[in-house]
Amino acid sequence: MDTTEQQDLSRPELYLNRELSLLQFNRRVLEQARDDRTPLLERLKFLCISSTNLDEFFEIRVAGLKQQVALGTVPSGSDNLTPQQILDQISQQAHQLVDEQYRVLNAELIPALEEESIRFLRRGQWSEAQAQWIRDFFERELLPVLSPLGLDPAHPFPRILNKSLNFIVSLEGKDAFGRSSGIAIVQAPRSLPRLIRLPAEETGAGPYDFVFLSSVIHAYVDDLFPGMTVTGCYQFRVTRNSDLFVDEEEIDDLMRAMEGELLSRRYGDAVRLEVADNCTPEMANFLLDQFNLGQDDLYQVNGPVNLNRLFAIADLVERPDLKYPPFKPARPPQLAPEVNIFEAIQAQEILLHHPFESFAPVIDFVRQAASDPQVLAIKQTLYRTGPDSAIVNALVEAARAGKEVTVVVELRARFDEEANIQLANRLQEAGAHVVYGVVGYKTHAKMILITRREGRRLRHYVHLGTGNYHARTARLYTDYGFLTCDKAIGEDVHRIFQQLTSLGKVKSLRKLLQSPFTLHKALLKKIAREAEHARAGRRARIIAKMNALIEPQVIRALYAASQAGVKIDLIIRGICCLRPGIAGVSDNIQVRSVVGRFLEHTRVFYFRNGGEEEIYLSSADWMDRNFFRRVETAFPVGNPKLRRRIVKEGLELYLQDNTQAWLLKADGSYRRLHPTRRQPPRSAQATLLELRAHPA
Repeated sequence: MDTTEQQDLSRPELYLNRELSLLQFNRRVLEQARDDRTPLLERLKFLCISSTNLDEFFEIRVAGLKQQVALGTVPSGSDNLTPQQILDQISQQAHQLVDEQYRVLNAELIPALEEESIRFLRRGQWSEAQAQWIRDFFERELLPVLSPLGLDPAHPFPRILNKSLNFIVSLEGKDAFGRSSGIAIVQAPRSLPRLIRLPAEETGAGPYDFVFLSSVIHAYVDDLFPGMTVTGCYQFRVTRNSDLFVDEEEIDDLMRAMEGELLSRRYGDAVRLEVADNCTPEMANFLLDQFNLGQDDLYQVNGPVNLNRLFAIADLVERPDLKYPPFKPARPPQLAPEVNIFEAIQAQEILLHHPFESFAPVIDFVRQAASDPQVLAIKQTLYRTGPDSAIVNALVEAARAGKEVTVVVELRARFDEEANIQLANRLQEAGAHVVYGVVGYKTHAKMILITRREGRRLRHYVHLGTGNYHARTARLYTDYGFLTCDKAIGEDVHRIFQQLTSLGKVKSLRKLLQSPFTLHKALLKKIAREAEHARAGRRARIIAKMNALIEPQVIRALYAASQAGVKIDLIIRGICCLRPGIAGVSDNIQVRSVVGRFLEHTRVFYFRNGGEEEIYLSSADWMDRNFFRRVETAFPVGNPKLRRRIVKEGLELYLQDNTQAWLLKADGSYRRLHPTRRQPPRSAQATLLELRAHPA
């Protein structure tokens, strides 16, 4: 690629903004809440997920942009937008998104739920018996734990916990001490349930009648201020900067520093204020002043300020007909529970496609290693594992049994930091060697290395994956796991662990690509190689599936390949900064996103390579952080049978999907695909469930 072409492909108008692209993903998630082909309680879950995603978006992305504005940061993205320009567009689009969330809740989901006798009763709907039961509940469960705070010089505005439920109350009259500030704050403890189910036998309620905690507090807030008159009560919620900052070059103990940062996360700088839509302008402005926020940061909502808490309904309502049908993940016969997993891997390399195939063999891999007298050492990376992890339990047992256990725990896995600190302490207490990766680089690679004595030799057994060692998300996310005893791969993984635990350099890898060293350069070469094939008149093809595409050099390489005639299909769940379909630049690139029952999480990179196909699975998305600030791996799948399976199940099915797929347009918006007479309904996830899993 010559300099002129390079410069041409760097034009800002060729790139979409990553933050706005992420908001587009949230729109696609919210659209699932509107899809009447999805079971009703699952639609409610999608609404909650879109709300949770938006919370994190403000906590991390918006918070970071606000810091950049405060520091006077100049544009740094390929789109050349300033942080303030991005914030202005975010405010416009996020307000529209929030308005749509509450419209979907009030106009579509609540009426549909009522038809199924699942009701959220407002105060005006309470019968006399229900009102009496709710008052008793208030006096018994709420009154003893609520602490109203009248504001005056001795009682300044309190510190408000991130994303907590609060009420601002306007008052008339004087309290017992003659004070009259006119304003009080009521904070709802997080231990209180946000949804309260009414008992049918005591209240005459239906089988699934609920009241919101906010409604109960609104109804009886007067009891908190005896002798005074409540003239207004409005719920509010503040979102704070939740990103952690640890200067790793200035600290001696990363774990201790992280523990200190976790305490401060709850009270970071405010970035968003949500209030009830009936909140008076005076009260809303008072709150904005307290949190040092502007009008663009105010979100007035018609409903509970925290939609996430509606997630509890799915567990409280026993209506299987309103949920996805349960399924039992398939288990490859060669990995039956009674099978010696090491002999099975010796016989053939094994590919697991979660959640359609069980995660249990991965747990068995570590469990059998823990109890096998021939196993000498176990090494593993842990990024996210979940509470009471079976894999962590097996590692603990292995360490107690005297095996050499080394675990690389990533303490900086966002929002899992506290859990990872706890599991690191537990592993250390059991005698495992625990390290926290490399200063300045998150360890995001998913690797298990088991060293086993077999006769006079030592053999490495390896598990490599695209997703975390987390049994729960293995039933919710699509991911690949790969089990092998290939000598070269085993030696490569061994070298990476040496790199992570020692301070010395290691030899170059034979088969694996690794960030931050070889992955980025190798991908650029492979993309350029496809372009050369196309220029030589040979068929050239790239298919890549991932969560996000942001890194500008890779995007420019894809543009150049498209110009050369390479047919490129990108299956990108979330953020995509590449603009497809631009004449003369990206005519040959199509980008689609699939949003369905399972969170798409696999990373698959396919290169036709002149007929000598190459397929890599990876822990890495095509983002700056994955290429340059993380330890990641991409591993080749050499077995032809497994390669064909990955192409069919992991790529072709998704390219044929016309029920849960969206096509990205050049302007950054997405168009949902729909079946036609010529193209009957096709769903990749549904097909894979039929192919691999079984009804539970």
